[in-house]
Amino acid sequence: MGLASRAAGTLGVSGGAPLLSLWRLALLFLSIWELDAQTAVENKPLYIWQTGPWGRCMGSECGPGGSQSRAVWCAHSEGWTTLHTNCDQTERPDNQQSCFRVCDWHKDLYDWQLGAWNQCVPVSMRSAGVQRPAVCTRGEEGIQTREVGCVQKANGEPAEDAICEYFEPKPRLEQACLIPCPRDCVVSEFSLWTPCSKTCGMGLQNRIRSILAPPLFGGAACPNLTEFQTCQPGQCEGEESLYSLRVGPWGPCSVPLPRQAREKREKMREKVRDRLRERGKSRDPETRELIKKKRNRNRQNRPGGKFWDLQVGYQTRELACVHKSGNFEALSLCSQETLPVTFQACVMTKDCDVTEWSEWSACSKECYDPNGPKGERTRTRKVSQFPIGEGADCPELEETEPCSPQGDGVPSCIVYSWKTTEWTECRVDVLLSQQDRRRGNQTGLCGGGIQTREVYCVQTSADTLPNLSSLRSKDALRPVDSDLCLGIPPNTTQLCHISCPVECEVSSWGAWGPCTYENCQDQAAKKGFKLRKRRFVNELMGWTGNCPHLVEAIPCEDPSCYDWLVIKLEECIPDNEKDCGPGTQIPQVQCINSDGKYVERQLCRDAILPMPAICEVPCPKDCVLSPWTPWSLCSHTCSGKNTEGKQTRARSILAYNAGEGGILCPNISALQEVRNCNDHPCTVYHWQTSPWGQCIEDSSIPATNTTTSRMHGDDVSCSVGMQTRKVICIRVNVGQVPPKKCPESLRPDTVRPCLLPCKRDCIVTPYRDWSPCPSTCQAGGNTRKKQYRKRIIIQLPANGGQDCPDVLTQERECEAPSVCQGYRWKIHKWRRCQLVPWSVRQDSPGAQETCGPGLQIRAVSCRKQDGGQADIEACLKFASSMPPFIQPCQLPCQEDCQLSSWSKFSSCTADCVGVRTRKRILVGKSKKRDQCKNHQMYPLSETQYCPCNKYNAQPVGNWSDCILPEGGRMEGQLGMKVQGDIKECGQGYRYQAMVCYDQDNRIVETSRCNSHGYIEEACIIPCPSDCKLSEWSNWSRCSKSCGSGVKVRSKWLREKPYNGGRPCPKLDHVNQAQVYEVVPCLSDCGQYVWVAEPWSVWKVSNVDLKDNCGEGVQTRKVRCMLNTIDGPSEQVEDYLCDPEEMPLGARNSRLPCPEDCVLSDWGAWSPCALPCSGNSTRERSAFPLRQPGEEKECPPTEETEPCKLNSNCFHYSYNITDWSTCQLSERAVCGNGIKTRMLDCVRSDGKSVDLKFCKELGLERKWQMNASCTVECPINCQLSDWSPWSECTRTCGLAGKLWRRRTVAQVPQGDGRPCPSQMEQWKPCLVKPCYSWRYSTWSECKSEGARCGEGLRFRNVSCFVSDGSGQQDSSLVDDELCGDLEPSVDGDIHIILLEPCTVPCPGECYLKDWTVWSPCQLSCVSGDDLGFGSVQVRSRAVVAQDPENLLQCPEQELEARPCTDGQCFEYKWRTAPWRGSSRQVWCQRSDGLNVTGGCPATAKPMADRSCDPPCTKPRSLCTEVGVCGCEEGYTEVMTSDGLLDQCTVIPVLEIPTAGDNKADVKTIRAFNPTQPAAGTPNRVGRTWFLQPFGPDGKLKTWVYGVAAGAFVLLVFIISMTYLACKKPKKPQRRQMNNRLKPLTLAYDGDADM
Repeated sequence: MGLASRAAGTLGVSGGAPLLSLWRLALLFLSIWELDAQTAVENKPLYIWQTGPWGRCMGSECGPGGSQSRAVWCAHSEGWTTLHTNCDQTERPDNQQSCFRVCDWHKDLYDWQLGAWNQCVPVSMRSAGVQRPAVCTRGEEGIQTREVGCVQKANGEPAEDAICEYFEPKPRLEQACLIPCPRDCVVSEFSLWTPCSKTCGMGLQNRIRSILAPPLFGGAACPNLTEFQTCQPGQCEGEESLYSLRVGPWGPCSVPLPRQAREKREKMREKVRDRLRERGKSRDPETRELIKKKRNRNRQNRPGGKFWDLQVGYQTRELACVHKSGNFEALSLCSQETLPVTFQACVMTKDCDVTEWSEWSACSKECYDPNGPKGERTRTRKVSQFPIGEGADCPELEETEPCSPQGDGVPSCIVYSWKTTEWTECRVDVLLSQQDRRRGNQTGLCGGGIQTREVYCVQTSADTLPNLSSLRSKDALRPVDSDLCLGIPPNTTQLCHISCPVECEVSSWGAWGPCTYENCQDQAAKKGFKLRKRRFVNELMGWTGNCPHLVEAIPCEDPSCYDWLVIKLEECIPDNEKDCGPGTQIPQVQCINSDGKYVERQLCRDAILPMPAICEVPCPKDCVLSPWTPWSLCSHTCSGKNTEGKQTRARSILAYNAGEGGILCPNISALQEVRNCNDHPCTVYHWQTSPWGQCIEDSSIPATNTTTSRMHGDDVSCSVGMQTRKVICIRVNVGQVPPKKCPESLRPDTVRPCLLPCKRDCIVTPYRDWSPCPSTCQAGGNTRKKQYRKRIIIQLPANGGQDCPDVLTQERECEAPSVCQGYRWKIHKWRRCQLVPWSVRQDSPGAQETCGPGLQIRAVSCRKQDGGQADIEACLKFASSMPPFIQPCQLPCQEDCQLSSWSKFSSCTADCVGVRTRKRILVGKSKKRDQCKNHQMYPLSETQYCPCNKYNAQPVGNWSDCILPEGGRMEGQLGMKVQGDIKECGQGYRYQAMVCYDQDNRIVETSRCNSHGYIEEACIIPCPSDCKLSEWSNWSRCSKSCGSGVKVRSKWLREKPYNGGRPCPKLDHVNQAQVYEVVPCLSDCGQYVWVAEPWSVWKVSNVDLKDNCGEGVQTRKVRCMLNTIDGPSEQVEDYLCDPEEMPLGARNSRLPCPEDCVLSDWGAWSPCALPCSGNSTRERSAFPLRQPGEEKECPPTEETEPCKLNSNCFHYSYNITDWSTCQLSERAVCGNGIKTRMLDCVRSDGKSVDLKFCKELGLERKWQMNASCTVECPINCQLSDWSPWSECTRTCGLAGKLWRRRTVAQVPQGDGRPCPSQMEQWKPCLVKPCYSWRYSTWSECKSEGARCGEGLRFRNVSCFVSDGSGQQDSSLVDDELCGDLEPSVDGDIHIILLEPCTVPCPGECYLKDWTVWSPCQLSCVSGDDLGFGSVQVRSRAVVAQDPENLLQCPEQELEARPCTDGQCFEYKWRTAPWRGSSRQVWCQRSDGLNVTGGCPATAKPMADRSCDPPCTKPRSLCTEVGVCGCEEGYTEVMTSDGLLDQCTVIPVLEIPTAGDNKADVKTIRAFNPTQPAAGTPNRVGRTWFLQPFGPDGKLKTWVYGVAAGAFVLLVFIISMTYLACKKPKKPQRRQMNNRLKPLTLAYDGDADM
């Protein structure tokens, strides 16, 4: 109530008493309504029934017998559920109902029926809140609806929607649509005014426009297309002609006498003829039969025969006299000397009549194939009556429909499928680059390659498709045309691999063994051999090559098979059981065989047992020598004249003897010993084998074994054969020697068994069918063509199988081509001329009974090209248009002159010389009539100058592609095309067409210019050049001297690819010029060893000369040596050996004095226990060589030290290297290779050590060291052959091109050469003139003999020539040049040369002819098609001739039709400059055409700006806004009511600009803008006029701004002047504190300073 009272208060204040009473009344009504609503709420029930959705339809049977249920419950009005009893039980809804139970088979019985979409209704009409747009741009959005219902398919009866919804959702009932904007009619500009319709008196002029676009979608209708204006050329001198003779249209054609009477007369004539024939000579039966056939045929072709119901009748027309007002008057009022003819002969119009359809023909497909294309069947009907006159044309005479044969007896169709030949041998050479080819030797290539095969199409039965790729079935089927095979053909190339031979890797030679018998079982021969051996390093699998020998032998004397081996000498035991002195050492021996293996001791019973060695245990005063070192390795492996094997050993003095009684030390020379070794001569022998020969049949093996066939790889082995090889004995460095020089027991086998592969015969397909002859018939020329056939090798012979035939292709001459089976029309003689019956003509003045105009007819029949008779339907289908069979004729009257037709012009002897003539003669009685001899009236000859033809040739069009000459390509094996092998580059030719013109610039045949039609020019297709790299560099040294490292080799870029050559492999990123190959390498840690010579003699520093003992120094040489099987061989640089392991070169020690204990050198340290820990220790020991004297003791003989990790104790582990790059054989380009990696033994301090350290620990080796890998093969792009040249793209003209194309047969892979971009080539066709028939323009309409009415207009058809470009106008030429063309104009074979027309009578208002169809126009906005299609229009405008008859004018006419390929046009308003108070405004179409309509009327610019009241004050003008203002240089002074009072001159500030010499003088003066300023004429620049006063006489706002700015500037200048002139104060000198020292910065080179 607060709001109401507040509102009431507000209203009361402003509205007064009446409003207050109204407000109270409203309040009363509101309170009553509120009370009513409350009672309604109170009456609403508290509890209501609610229901759930219906459940699924259940039931035992399908159909209407089902039932469905739903939940029903009682709920409070607020929503919660309550007891059923609270609700009214009488209103309880049903919870069950019967329903239609849908089953799956109902899908075939019911379906949605969709109604048509209704009209599009605007959204604004359906929705109240939506407003219609004020300006329509694209169209208005709308909605259209349709009806959708479920129906029974059988009868369309409606059913429940639920049935159809069970299978498919209900289709939508409405969709959005667009109501296009209304499109107004668009018309062109008016034409110029026509001449006045009368030469004197009052006439009319017309101007006409045409319709360009019809009104669409409710747009404005078209305006009048015609405008009239009166004209009066002058007063008529005599009386104006009021009447005109008018001819009416010709009436219907009528027959002069009843048909029956005429036929009766024909029969009478036939009888008379028959009697005459019978009287004639009796002929033999054959002749009679021939005559009868010919007669029947002629009767058929006769008019009135089978197809021709030709009746010549007549037709008449009426004459009338018409007043200029349009009323008909008496004929006598139209005074005319001769009246026009009112009758003419005609042909009775007949519509085409055809027979009933024949039965359907058999299906063209005679077999069953559900997936293949269907066949066709046809039915035909025949013409029983041709159309005559204006009769309706014949309908289609043939009808076809697709078909497929049905029934049990129909055989299955032949199925065609692809088959392939065997793959050819794998070829590596085609993958080589240009660089590889230059390397010369291409034999023995291996690795990745390419192999090819041929693919061909064969016929197979549909039910049993064999395995097409298998050749073992030997079902070599006949190849057929490849077009018959559907689907993608199998590939013709694939990658393959030729296994590369694995090079034998052998170890170094072992040491020479002892001299042994060749055969220990047979020891009779005294000859013996020393052997040395080596082994294979790599395991060879399936390798067939020739490895080097593994055993070498040297003959020796005194061989033995077993010998004693001294393992060690026991301790020296002094003789006679003394403590020291001479003694012996018992050797420990073991029996060994020649291979060095331990055997039973009894086998050495014949060998000499080693004797005990003499030794000496030094006494305390004796000299002590160290034990002998082991014998060094033999210096030579054999002994000859200049070489002798030597071994050395040495010992050193450990303590000197005492002077009294001790054994003296020997000389220095006695400290070394030398002995001979390897004293056998250097004559080394070994067996050498040749490669195994071919596997040949072994006649010694029984035939039963040959039946066992085994599969080995892809080859089937049929029997066991034999292979042999040559074995010879070789003396090293000499050559072959007799075999007895080599040990026989080691002789390799010369024969071994082998598996013989089966013979494979060559398999070829049968010959395919002969290629078709070029054509089965020919119109002219007699060149015999050839036809070819070929067969394909599908399996090449192998292993001695039958060879392939030499001839794979055959050719033969085509049979003489028959005459083309075509059809042609045969025309028969014209029959006599039929006149209009005399009964009709006799009233006509001047008519004669036996002469005058008429019609004549002839028969037309159908013939085969060979002259045989054919059905008329064949000519209708295959021949050109039917020749005319009716023509007007003239029976000459007696006074008429008859002339023959003109002859052809005589030929000219030469161009530009002489004349040529043609002649005609008088015929019949005309020869005697004098009036016919008037050669002025009837000339009998015509003469014309011989044509003066001059021709000039000129090139036209662009140069063609560069085309290589045919046959310039090399074929690969089996037709394989590899781009590197095909000549795809080099010198070719390009062509440019020549065109020939005559002197009138008309195009003619190129032969007239003595040209063969082309200019030819040599051109170059650059050859592709592949990327070229250098050869591989040598491998670098292994990066580590011990363990695994890497070695590298590289290639450098020598030449980049160009012209589509092979790209370079991926280069390194640093310099883009190197390809690296990295492989792991293993350096033997024992390859380089330190070798220490014996210690030198002591150099005692504290000399005790008496005892020769005390502190001293020993030195020795330590060298780094290359270690070989035979031991350290040569000294190398020290850095190659491990510096950590270098033995000491000098040692300080104490030289024992006499009677001191002498110990041997320390032995090696014992190994530390692993794992290393601080608790474990290692020991080393020495043993006493000389016992001490009395009261002296030996120092400790054992030493221990703790084991420290990475100091004297190490852990070891395996380390695996990275994989190498993929390694190929030297002879491989790509394909399968091997990548390797290596194991390294690494010490816990990170150092690589010999693998033996890890092996001794038995560490697990779980890694694979080798793996196969693949290097992608560089496959060059392979192209198909060029296709044959296509037909010319144009039949004539300048722009014709011949095209040929090729396809990619093999896409490039890897670094192969890429495909060229040019996959098609063109060259110009021969230029031919384009001849065509063209109509001339229609003649004026003429009504013969009358002033107006129905008349005729004529046109000719002439031959024109053009160059086909459309840019040059066609030129008229002789009709003979179009002689070969089908008579048609613009594709229409119905040539119409005359047509009826109407000549308007004077004063008559009539419709003009139809305009041509307008351009096709789309409905679009801003270039976007709205989807409403395209339309074009034509119109007829009204033309009036007399002002009095304007009311009788007919309505203008408009015709529109849909069309395709419409254009989008935009319409815009255009304006001209203002001229005074008006300007021109017009609408323009986007193609520049000025139109009326099309532009939106709401956006039309203003065309008139006149002011009201008009501007009459001096110097005033009407402004654009329609208000009076003043001219430039004047200001407006307004009256109090806002009108212009006067224009006053305003003071003007002149700012001189460029070219003004008085720029330094500023004056304000009055200025008259109408007068030129005083200054030099043509002065550059202009003057600006600043007007400070507005039209109302007040100062303008900018004047105040300028004044304020000037004031601020003035204040600023004054202030600056004051400050500049002010006297400055003396500055106070600041006293610096002397204690503060200046800060100096020293630059120390830091960039930050």
